[in-house]
Amino acid sequence: MSQETFKIINPSTLYNPTPNAYSHVAVVESFKNIIHVAGQGGENSQGELSPSFEEQANQVFDNIQHALKAANAELSNIAVLRVLVVDHSVEKHQILIKIMQNLWKNHPFPACTLIPVPRLALEHMLIEVEATAYTQ
Repeated sequence: MSQETFKIINPSTLYNPTPNAYSHVAVVESFKNIIHVAGQGGENSQGELSPSFEEQANQVFDNIQHALKAANAELSNIAVLRVLVVDHSVEKHQILIKIMQNLWKNHPFPACTLIPVPRLALEHMLIEVEATAYTQ
């Protein structure tokens, strides 16, 4: 599990990021494998994109879980996320926070950077998430 591999830190000298579903620092202490998951979009297994940001965001994390499973890892092994959102807004941010709170409800949130972008690789792609995980 991630607690054996890395430590999540939210220093008291920084604001509490947990309501926004992320942590400030991930310190990797010991690991056997580093797993880099390429940016996953909201495409289903047939390559189709929903027009809904929420559906794409949910699909992104399903896709990440499939990628992690193939590498014998799980969401709690993710130390760092990079999230790219097309036409970022408060509404989209709240949707993303809710999804992450549900997925990480029993684990500390990974360190995360959200990057607003004007466009992604595929037309109609609204979100892309890249992950770095560590396992024993």
